[in-house]
Amino acid sequence: MIPTSDFGALRAFVAVAEALSFSRAAKSLGVSSSALTQGVRRIEDRMGARLLNRTTRSVSLTEAGQALYDRVRPAIDELGTVMSMDPGVTGQLTGTVRINAFRIAADLFLTPMLARFARDHPGVVLDVTLDDNVVDIVAAGYDAAIRLGELIERDMVALRLGPELRQVAVAAPSYLAEHGAPVTPRDLLAHNCIRWRWPGHERPYAWEFCEDGRWFAVEVSGSLIASSREFGVRAAVDGVGVAFAVEEAIAPFVEDNRLVRLLEPWSAPFPGFHLCYPQQRNMAPALRAFVDALRSPYIVPA
Repeated sequence: MIPTSDFGALRAFVAVAEALSFSRAAKSLGVSSSALTQGVRRIEDRMGARLLNRTTRSVSLTEAGQALYDRVRPAIDELGTVMSMDPGVTGQLTGTVRINAFRIAADLFLTPMLARFARDHPGVVLDVTLDDNVVDIVAAGYDAAIRLGELIERDMVALRLGPELRQVAVAAPSYLAEHGAPVTPRDLLAHNCIRWRWPGHERPYAWEFCEDGRWFAVEVSGSLIASSREFGVRAAVDGVGVAFAVEEAIAPFVEDNRLVRLLEPWSAPFPGFHLCYPQQRNMAPALRAFVDALRSPYIVPA
């Protein structure tokens, strides 16, 4: 019989069994890998059986480990749900949900639901990182991310948010009056283009267009490179050059005639933003509340 004081060790075992990695499980629990190792060894000693096969590169469950996981996992979930409740307010969830989101995705999907979520779940903390870099969600310790569909790993759960997107080239009327408008995407090579660099990448992003169903890229050049697309759009408003951004980002400036859309026949839609998170048999209550809140009413069926 395993005493109830070993709940933490059992939780460590379950985390390693699901992540199949001591380092990833340690990050998800906020503890050290050595602490997880000690916890798993304690359970193995009490059980008198090896639960995990370990090599320098991989971790897998033994037959005894799989049997223990199948029996313990439901109990861990039930205890976790009870422990996530605020004892002073029946049924009130508590906990922290760590989210990584592209900046524009946060504006489109997170900002509209924050007030409602805070009102419905005052005990849940949303720890949001706004970052246009594509990070490993599990390795970085995030619970979920909002990113473009084409950038989601295959082993992730992905829920579509909103419609498809389009990127459009734009410029200020003052710039076009002086330099003229490009007629085809390749004409951009003769223009001062405001480029954008993905965080962590050395080369600026090559602008992507579509012709007759086939995508192609144009390596534009120009006097300004920025790590923020919003910064580039505002530079275009000031007449610096031609920018390239999703329609939602340029819409306010187009509506008041501060920017003009260019090359629209070559701007095709592509998969939009998705909420994604690691596959898991049982989701933490706070994360489930966040997913449900984000999906309604903003979710669009895939």
